[in-house]
Amino acid sequence: MEGIFISFMIAFGLASIMLCLGIIIRTKVTFIRKMLVPASVVAGLLGLILMNTGLITSTDSEMYVSMVNFLFTITFISIALTSSPKSKTSGSIGKSIAKGSLGLGFHWNLLYALTPAVGALVILGIGGFFGMDTVYGLLIPFAFAQGPGQAATFGTIMEQQYGIVDAATVGITFAAIGFLFCFLVGVPLAKLGIKRGLAKNLAKSGIDGYVERGYYVKEEKRESLGNETMYSGNMDTMTFHFAIIGLCFMLALGMAQVVSFIPGVGATFSGMLFIYGMLAGYLVKFIMKKLSIEHMLDNTFQSKITGWSTDYLVVTSFMAVPFSVIGVWMVPIIIEAIVITILTIVICVYFGQRIGGENDFERTVGLYGTTTGTVPSGIALVRIIDPSLRTSTAVELGLMNVPMIASYGTVVTILAIASGTLSLTIGILLLLAPIPIYLIILKVFNVWGRKTYNFKPKNVENVEELKSVVSK
Repeated sequence: MEGIFISFMIAFGLASIMLCLGIIIRTKVTFIRKMLVPASVVAGLLGLILMNTGLITSTDSEMYVSMVNFLFTITFISIALTSSPKSKTSGSIGKSIAKGSLGLGFHWNLLYALTPAVGALVILGIGGFFGMDTVYGLLIPFAFAQGPGQAATFGTIMEQQYGIVDAATVGITFAAIGFLFCFLVGVPLAKLGIKRGLAKNLAKSGIDGYVERGYYVKEEKRESLGNETMYSGNMDTMTFHFAIIGLCFMLALGMAQVVSFIPGVGATFSGMLFIYGMLAGYLVKFIMKKLSIEHMLDNTFQSKITGWSTDYLVVTSFMAVPFSVIGVWMVPIIIEAIVITILTIVICVYFGQRIGGENDFERTVGLYGTTTGTVPSGIALVRIIDPSLRTSTAVELGLMNVPMIASYGTVVTILAIASGTLSLTIGILLLLAPIPIYLIILKVFNVWGRKTYNFKPKNVENVEELKSVVSK
């Protein structure tokens, strides 16, 4: 037990060192600073390199996988414990969140069904030149839309149950590339939105000053970390907030245990601990509100805890990926990843502009980050344009997991193709079958309507400005 704790602290310490180095690199390297790349992403990339070149040997990727799962749950508990402000234009924040989470969830479902079909066709077309079977192209949604954990899980199932060699390795490699494209494309998208005035919750100074620099200087006005809610002689405010998180975590474990007894699907759904963490957070927040002690949780400080867990989550996610050498397969993997990234950004921008709300740009950025990485990576991108998480976007990204349950049929279809139960042709048709249904749902619930924002410049000066942003 002591050995596990020491290993955990070493892994945490190394991730912390990467973050410190990430801050330095983010500040000193002009290109990275101009790109507004978060220090956590820089730190993650550095950790990824060091972990996979053998320069770090005191811990392993398995420990970081455990940390990712832990931090993932903490992030959503903290999101649930943070109250959202009232929407100025849509009335009830509850209706706005429901609409946003429904729209984001079914847009995610649409991509989750479309990308494996496209991925399989890409590998069908070029895989033969590299000795790569078409079935590997089906791994893309597990990696891009769910991250390294799910990619490794379903890849292992394909290996152990269906004899598909190195499926887990291919899945994890897709996930690593997805993380890279998440920020290589997502950050410029966020930056473009800042330039076009779409980031309403960012300071009017735009990308000047602390936004570009990444930190405050003494002379600049700074945002508050929150207010004290506890007398420190009794218990520190930070202690209380983390105690509530710990309580929610234990409740989440209990919920997962109960769900595990459900015949058939219990084992699958009990593993989604972050959902139960969010539910536990909402439950505790509701009880505190009924007891008139909700004020003991400070929203601003709680959002800082969410930011803390997200930063470490990004770093540990990168360091959890064993970037194994898979020879010439890397070429078709990269080609498929590029094709899927282009498809994803087109769909995210098109539908993100039409959900219908004052935070549609934040939703677009968050959706793209989620569909190329994980929900936390989506939140990390949202924090570039909404640093204090003042919109309901982060909550919607968590609650979108509810409508995402409809995508379970896609998982079954992919595994059926991998097992040989379905032919590739029939399988691809079944993968595409739910897409018309998803589109109808989007129309019926009015989350596919008119544009709420536009990137298009209105005059020549704006055209030149747009070209300048893209060139940088």
